[in-house]
Amino acid sequence: MQAALYALSPTDQLEPISVVSATPFYSSYPEVTDFVKSGLHKWAGDARTFEKNGPFIEFITSPNNPDGVVREPVVNGNQGKLIYDLAYYWPQYTAITSPANHDVMLFTISKCTGHAGSRIGWALVKDKEVAKKMTKFIEISTIGVSKEAQLRAAKILEVVSDSCLDPKMENFFEYSQSLMSDRWKRLRQVVMANDFFVLQKYPFQYCLFTKDFCESHPAFAWLICKGGEEEDCQKLLKEHKINTRSGRRFGSDLRNVRISMLSRDEDFNIFLKRLTTIRGPTNEN
Repeated sequence: MQAALYALSPTDQLEPISVVSATPFYSSYPEVTDFVKSGLHKWAGDARTFEKNGPFIEFITSPNNPDGVVREPVVNGNQGKLIYDLAYYWPQYTAITSPANHDVMLFTISKCTGHAGSRIGWALVKDKEVAKKMTKFIEISTIGVSKEAQLRAAKILEVVSDSCLDPKMENFFEYSQSLMSDRWKRLRQVVMANDFFVLQKYPFQYCLFTKDFCESHPAFAWLICKGGEEEDCQKLLKEHKINTRSGRRFGSDLRNVRISMLSRDEDFNIFLKRLTTIRGPTNEN
């Protein structure tokens, strides 16, 4: 992300270029943008309320982290530079409705296969000069990406690709999609029975990869408490030994929390069990 910000930030401006993303946005965007205080770019908040004239950079995370919604650019302006964060644009999470075809697109193996420890991501960039600047940034900041990690990631992706092409192998994405579908089904059942929380709903869309209609099964659940605006959902869940990330971290409010759907089976089962014990005001009669 920082490499893309560096490459897209103009160096001839009197002030840093504004960086925005529509709420709820990925919680690391503000910190990543402002951490090094480079003077090239600065965080400017919610893209929906951004009205400043001049150049800007907009992050579009699609499907979005934290709520799993498929997104498009929000800011109306002809001087914008767009960074598409496609970390979750994989068939187990969402329908692949069209080929990804944007100027700057970011991917990571950690969300595709779960191999986060390899620390490998990649970008597809149309502009050769932008790509060169991004490569130079990575070279300077990391002294080069580990060859061992690159070889490991390449082998992992090769196996995933083979599973999609070889009928004798179990298709990785179909298997992963079935697991995510089951988890989301069980979570929705618990939330429906509880009647104190609300989950994001997703439309059925035709997937070009599976050749079928499917619903999104995001890596995170965006859970909303039905209480008033001051309802602290994170605090409530923590009292029941459920760790979440508050909506405030994503530019939203206290009623919202993000919950991982990618934990181990044992942890996910414990989470559902604890969630069933919560009884809100609507259940106290």
